[in-house]
Amino acid sequence: MSVALLMRYATLSGSRVCCKAALGITGIHQEDTRRALHTPSSPRCSNTRFDPDSSGHPTTWDSFGIWDNRIDEPILLPSSIRYGKPIPKVSLSKVGCASQIGQRKVNEDHYQLSRMTDNIIYFAVFDGHGGAEAAEFCHKNMEKHIKDIAEEEDNLELVLTKAFLEVDKALARHLHFSADASLLSAGTTATVALLRDGIELVVGSVGDSRAMLCRKGKALKLTVDHTPERKDEKERIRKTGGFITWNSFGQPHVNGRLAMTRSIGDFDLKTSGVIAEPETKRISLHHVHDSFLALTTDGINFIMNSQEICDIINQCNDPKEAAQRISEQVSHIIQHPLFFLVYVLIINFRNIKGSMMANFTPDI
Repeated sequence: MSVALLMRYATLSGSRVCCKAALGITGIHQEDTRRALHTPSSPRCSNTRFDPDSSGHPTTWDSFGIWDNRIDEPILLPSSIRYGKPIPKVSLSKVGCASQIGQRKVNEDHYQLSRMTDNIIYFAVFDGHGGAEAAEFCHKNMEKHIKDIAEEEDNLELVLTKAFLEVDKALARHLHFSADASLLSAGTTATVALLRDGIELVVGSVGDSRAMLCRKGKALKLTVDHTPERKDEKERIRKTGGFITWNSFGQPHVNGRLAMTRSIGDFDLKTSGVIAEPETKRISLHHVHDSFLALTTDGINFIMNSQEICDIINQCNDPKEAAQRISEQVSHIIQHPLFFLVYVLIINFRNIKGSMMANFTPDI
């Protein structure tokens, strides 16, 4: 019951700005004119930020007061102009992925990434439980709901909140036509990240799947698990009529069944305080310091903390190696046979060796 999606945005190591971008700023005719007027004894000047000394060599991020290496990815000119600083383009083509299903027969987990609109990229991870129906429904419908709402609402935190609640209602209608009463206990975590203009990051989540940003080599948690251990969550469950019990591992469960207090689905527990309203967080990326974003499900988090995941990623040479390293290390820690699933997606973002998103959930 786990999935992980890791996004390591545009790598900025030993790189170069696109010649087309530079020419687009200066104009070919203007460049030819400057060269014709230049003499060896006269200083060369330029009115383009990408070739400040007209040496023909592309500029460095350090020239902008940012990085001491060259740009590998083209920058987003509209966003860079709007925010007043160079913002690299996030490419969905540079994704590393690794997965393991172990002895599990049914995959209850899903991940998704897409360029939802011209300026918004969508990332999501759904960790299903009690059956695959809820996670599959979110995988098929969450993006569409978000996209439709985003056409009318500019605040992405409100967009995610409305979309989560609408998907939950739509799933209830979908399952209403099924004669299988067991589907009422099907549910899923949902952790969704939206990246707008390459710099505005908004995350919404329900359940215990996490989002974590690596900033200056340190793990910055963007979500807080929705479990009965949280005082505010526990109070809501009890006020609504639910109760909390603990299993043999000391883990609290709602009504003795569910280890989380928020989810999409789990309709048999809605009257006990389990809700689908997400907690959201907005953050502006600092491309100087932010290396990658990781979405992980509870299987990975059960074995490693966020900083350990960051440290392992930073030791790898590329995204795929990082994904594989995490999945292998988790499986080595848990020696006895388990049912587990690992998904890892990585999108290059900065000049660190590797980055990942992984998921592993043991059924003990």
